[in-house]
Amino acid sequence: MPLISLVGMPGGGKSTVGRQLAKQLGLPFFDSDHEIEAHIGMSIRSFFELHGEPAFRDLETQTIERLSRGPHCVLATGGGAPLREQNRQILREHTHVIYLRSTPEDLFRRLRHDTTRPLLQVKDPLKRLRDLFRERDPLYLRAAHFVIETGRPSVPALLQMILMQLELAGLVDASRVPSPIDPHVEPFAAPAVGPEPGPA
Repeated sequence: MPLISLVGMPGGGKSTVGRQLAKQLGLPFFDSDHEIEAHIGMSIRSFFELHGEPAFRDLETQTIERLSRGPHCVLATGGGAPLREQNRQILREHTHVIYLRSTPEDLFRRLRHDTTRPLLQVKDPLKRLRDLFRERDPLYLRAAHFVIETGRPSVPALLQMILMQLELAGLVDASRVPSPIDPHVEPFAAPAVGPEPGPA
């Protein structure tokens, strides 16, 4: 069973889809931001304010390196993790990287009512998302082994798309891929449990 990591924009569904993917594959699920918070005993936002971005990015790299060396799991990374070349290299060498690729417009549609994400508390959040996407999309693509266009599918539909790609690559058994007819179709939206804890 492979070690799988998910990369993508904040709000792109990495944690939501990652949890379901891990459940389907019978693997543990980890969120790098949550692992960092458990280690430092405070929110990432507070650590960021106290110690600055370079210190946080160093912690992020250490956490990704530790988790990517096993045991096998599904790992959701922070939205900014692939900005550092070292992180991209670790993820590509030690995991099968899936980029959940969402357009700025799709992200805005999902997150426009979210008042908890600092990312969106700006005068023009759509422009902010477009600027971030322009900067980050090439880096996400550089890190990825698989690219899944999220668009407007339900979570089960996204899950099936991922599992089919993994099956075609010989990484999972066909029995792990659910039937395309799923009566429990849920709309794909931002996680109800709250925003990603880290900075954008």
